[in-house]
Amino acid sequence: MNFRLLILASTLVLGACTTTTVNEHRTNPVGLTLDGSEKVVVLGRRHAGQYETEPDFIDCIGGKLDDNTAVTIVDEGDFIDSLYPWFEPRTAPLRLGRLERMLADPLIAQQVQALGIRYMIWVDGNTETTESDGSISCAVGPGGGGCFGFATWEKASNYEAVIWDIEQLADMGRVKVDAKGSSYLLAVGAPIPFIARVQGEACDGIGTQLRSFFNRKGIASNEDS
Repeated sequence: MNFRLLILASTLVLGACTTTTVNEHRTNPVGLTLDGSEKVVVLGRRHAGQYETEPDFIDCIGGKLDDNTAVTIVDEGDFIDSLYPWFEPRTAPLRLGRLERMLADPLIAQQVQALGIRYMIWVDGNTETTESDGSISCAVGPGGGGCFGFATWEKASNYEAVIWDIEQLADMGRVKVDAKGSSYLLAVGAPIPFIARVQGEACDGIGTQLRSFFNRKGIASNEDS
């Protein structure tokens, strides 16, 4: 790789970054408490036909919360299977009023209680490619092969998480995250990718904020310490 390509590659490494904005609204500024038996489930909205909130993103948020000793996470798939078909895309409650009517059914209420669910966190949104440019071409010949070209693409992650208190049937807080980033693919012989962690940064931002909402009974929240 010649000197100019080294400069270009170095520039791309610096440029393949992500900008993230996180907004938070708390109904309860003191923090949400959990006792040893109470758990949290993180669920992705999949009611719209155009997209679904990616299961791997839901897993990522669950992992961020599970790192916090104040929170025990119930796996999304296990929760949905246990309450089939009430949390399938066509039947899942989109509003607290709908959830209240569902929980009026003793069978549903007993199953939710058996799972130990105190809080549901609904996550709505997705990550998509918003713009792309350039091209890469590859060829194979008698003396070998290789690729040449340059491509770039922009990705944007937009998610909102809403915390529902099952006991009080109340909206306890919201976190919204917007992340944008540019990725590049430089090919001079072998393709060299410079990938922005757009969805990963969105998960870090929203997961960190959600963790700060919770503390166990008897343990002061960060805001009180």
